[in-house]
Order: sequence, then C-alpha cells, then structure tokens
Amino acid sequence: MCRLPSGARGGVLALILLAVPSMAAAQGAPAARTPSPAAVPRPGMARVTFEQAIAMAVEHNPSVAQAAQGILQAQALLNQASALARPNVVGGVAATFLNTGESVGGVTATAQNQVAGTVTLSAPLIAPVQWALRVQASDSKRVAELSAADVRKQVAVSTAQACLAIIALRQVLDADLRARDVASAHYEDAKERRVAGSGSKLNELRAQQSLSADQALVESSQRDLYQAQEALGVLLAVDGPADLTDEPALDVPPSIDAALGALASTRTDLRLLSGREQADARILSDSWKDWLPSVEGLFTPQVVAPQTLFQRQFSWSARVVATIPIFDFGYRSAQKAQRQVNLDTVKIAEDATARQARSDVRTARDGLEAAERALGFARDAATQAHQVVDIVLVSFRVGASTNIEVIDAQRVARDADTTVALADHDVRRARLILLVALGLFPKS
Repeated sequence: MCRLPSGARGGVLALILLAVPSMAAAQGAPAARTPSPAAVPRPGMARVTFEQAIAMAVEHNPSVAQAAQGILQAQALLNQASALARPNVVGGVAATFLNTGESVGGVTATAQNQVAGTVTLSAPLIAPVQWALRVQASDSKRVAELSAADVRKQVAVSTAQACLAIIALRQVLDADLRARDVASAHYEDAKERRVAGSGSKLNELRAQQSLSADQALVESSQRDLYQAQEALGVLLAVDGPADLTDEPALDVPPSIDAALGALASTRTDLRLLSGREQADARILSDSWKDWLPSVEGLFTPQVVAPQTLFQRQFSWSARVVATIPIFDFGYRSAQKAQRQVNLDTVKIAEDATARQARSDVRTARDGLEAAERALGFARDAATQAHQVVDIVLVSFRVGASTNIEVIDAQRVARDADTTVALADHDVRRARLILLVALGLFPKS
C-alpha cells in the first residue's frame, strides 16, 4: 500500500503547481464524477477546452507577440538591404548670395544671386556585397520565423502543462471531498452511538478530528486548484482565471522509431538551429565577395537661374565610379575568421541538441511505460484500500474493530486516492513529454 504522509502530499502538490507539474494522469482513468459544488468554476471564469486553450495561448500570449515583432524587424532589415541594391534618386537646391556680381562684355560671369537645382540618380551597376547582404537578410527573416515557431511551441507546452495541473488538482480535490464525506458519515455514526450510550466521547472526538483534518485538505485543494486556474488564465492572456472543460487525448504515435527518424523536421529547436547554420554558412561562403570591386553609375541633371558665362541654364553630367578594395590591414581576414567561429558554434549546438533530442525520446518512452505500470498498481491499491474501509466500518458497527482502525483505514484510502490522482497525472504528463520530444506537440 502506497501511503503519502501529509508533508509528502503537500510537496507533491507544490510540484504540480510550481513545476507544472512533475506527475501526470493517464488514459483509462476512472469515469469522471459530477463535480461537487466546491469544484464548480467560479462565476465569470473562462471555460475552454484543451484545444481552445492551446490555440488561445499561441495567438494571444505576449511571448508569441514579441516573437512576431522579431519577424517584422527581420522583414524591415530585408527591405533595407533590398533598397540599397536598387537605384536611388536625390534632389537638391542651393541658393547663393554674393555682395556683388561680375559681368564681362555685358554677359554675367558671376551672378550676385543665383539658385541651382540638381537631381542625382545613382544606381549600383556591380554591387556584390550589397547583393549578398540582401540574400543574408532573407536568411535572417527565415531564422526569425523559425524562432517564432519555437516560441509558439514553448508557450503551447506551458499551457498544456497548466491544463494537466488543473486536471490533476481537480482529481485530488475530488478524492479529498470523498474522504471528507466518509469521515462525516463516520462522525455522525460515532455521535449517534455516544448519544445512544453505546459509544464514547473519545471515539466521537477522534471521528470529529478526522473530519476536521479532511475539511482542511478540501480547503487546501480548492486553493491549489484556483491557483492553477489563475496560472492558465495568465498563459491565455485573459483577465482572470480559466478552467478546463475536457481532458486531452494526447495520443502517442504507434511507431516511436519512425517518429524518431523525423526529429530534424518535426522539432522546432532542431529546425531553428538548422536554419541558423544555413544562414551562417552563407555568410561565410560570401566572404570572398568582400574583395570584389563595386561599380556605381551616377546621372546628375542641373538647372541654374540665372545662367552665367560659365554655367548654362540646363546641364547634366554622368559618371561611373569603381571602388576596388586593395589593403585593409587584415580586417576582412579577421571578419572571415569570426564568421567561421559563428558557424562552428552553431554546428556544435546543433549536434548537441540532436543527441539530446534522441535521448529525450528514449527517456520519455521509458518514463511513459513506467508511469503506466505505476498507475495500474496505484489503482489496485486504491481499490483494496476502499475495500478495507468497507470491511472495517462493518466490523466497527458490530464491535469487532476500534474507532482508531476506522480512522486509519479512511486515511489510507484517502492517501491511496490521492496517489491515483497523481499517478494518473504522471501518465498524462509523460505522454505530453513524449509528444514534445518527438516534435508532435503542438500539432502544426
């Protein structure tokens, strides 16, 4: 018989709330009971299904909104890089005022007051560096999109864990309510016996003390459940607590080995690192373009008023300017070395993450199998504990057992129910962990 001392029970419930959570519920759980008034959601509380909770969190959570801003920023940088590789037009107006003008043979050589207007059209004819930066900016945008997908996955997982915590704490509350009802019936029986003269005040006080302890656990469980509902509300970005109306299926794929071979395409963290590697590899491979010449064409028409001996009213000029890098004291070589380091760093992280991902899958699969076995034992123990309670109550009524044995049997049954709730939660969370490790949650 697995029995939880009160201190251990509180520690496990704290893990459910704070770690959200470390143990989970399983398929084949007992049929859902009609919730007692204490478990009914409070007025005004948002009520959502599991799928709705995931969708709302992914759409409204501030972390997802911040990741979306990263995509917009990458798009803006891409637009800037694209603009620098396209023609550019600049206009200018200059007004000149002199203390006196000069004339030669009645023709103005230098105007005292003159206005000149120019328009300069510049276009990169050969710009290998700018063209490379435009492609690299496109890679950066793709990395930002992959990063946003990874953030959405993390938010979805946190939301799923909060939902599982609500399910587990509701089961714990249900177990505490049943224990309280049994203790209340025993107290009433002890009280009637004492009034009828066949029982003692001591037995009545012991039964009453057990009832009070169970009532305290009910209050504690209600508080823990409400805290989990508030945590879910924060993840959903709603102004208040949120409650779950169903239980997720969390179906594990029939072939874990097949899913294991597709991790590179299903896990968002691996796709993100792969995208970063490709982006850094392109930056490194473009290093040779830093040594290529760049050629720019400029066309500048000009209008002056008034025209002078040396300036026509309308004129234009055209230029072709070539820039050739010759010597830079090793700057470009050092820049290439840095790019190589960035690429190597990403490759190391990608290899380590891939190994960890495979390990996560193996660990999650083993953990799920162990959790399912533990759940079966916990349910057997709970069934046996309740059978003991029934036998002891009958025995107590005929005087074959003591009041202490009744209270102890009730306490063991309550702890067994709590253990089932936690083991049930452990299985459900193990399924979630396996799906996350395989990259199959959330569904794309």
